[in-house]
Amino acid sequence: MAACMYFCTLIFKILTLPLQLLEVVGIYSLYKRVFPFMVYKITVTYNKKMHEKKKELFSNLSEFAGADGSLRILEIGCGSGANFQYYPSGCKVICTDPNPHFQRYLQKSLGENDQLEFEKFVVASAEDLGTVSDNSVDVVVSTLVLCSVNDSKKVLEEAHRILRPGGALYFMEHVVSDPSSWTYFFQHVLQPMWYYFGDGCEVTRATWKDLEASKFSDLRLRHIEAPLVFMIRPHIVGYAIKQK
Repeated sequence: MAACMYFCTLIFKILTLPLQLLEVVGIYSLYKRVFPFMVYKITVTYNKKMHEKKKELFSNLSEFAGADGSLRILEIGCGSGANFQYYPSGCKVICTDPNPHFQRYLQKSLGENDQLEFEKFVVASAEDLGTVSDNSVDVVVSTLVLCSVNDSKKVLEEAHRILRPGGALYFMEHVVSDPSSWTYFFQHVLQPMWYYFGDGCEVTRATWKDLEASKFSDLRLRHIEAPLVFMIRPHIVGYAIKQK
């Protein structure tokens, strides 16, 4: 099976050569203007299928409110604001994303969720949130983000830095499947093509290992099979708490 997977992966790598060329000459960067629209449309379907999972995940957000009762959330890779409807009324939200073209769709989502108090949109990679102060937010949210960052360990370090002691990182991420499964086989075979159409998304990451090795003192993580296309069916969901 390993030899077959290697051969099939090689074929798909060859098929992506035109896309690799477009990336080298800079034309592929134009896709980043179109990608936010695609995400906005896909988010509608994703939220319908994952509604109960998201509702359950974010059900205890208010438990992490600060001493004054307010809740300040920073969402990394916020995209089009797919999680806003699950945030408690009155919470303050800071959004970050490396793609500035998401702002149009972000504003639309904010208009549909006026229970939130929007602070700002920061164009920044998740690995470098230098404009956000240490120990300054109650909750950091990452959903479908760690699959496409350049350095997930660095992202977790940044999340830990900006969280106040006792704050929490909430996550919902698709991950690599069990090595004995056909899903694992096709994740690796189709990954070269998936990478370009997903704007850097990788379906072969064992993200839970980075969470387990992070600085967070209390990790509450579950593996689930999401009701989605087989490539992204394996998910991890939960939250991790920064030690007080």
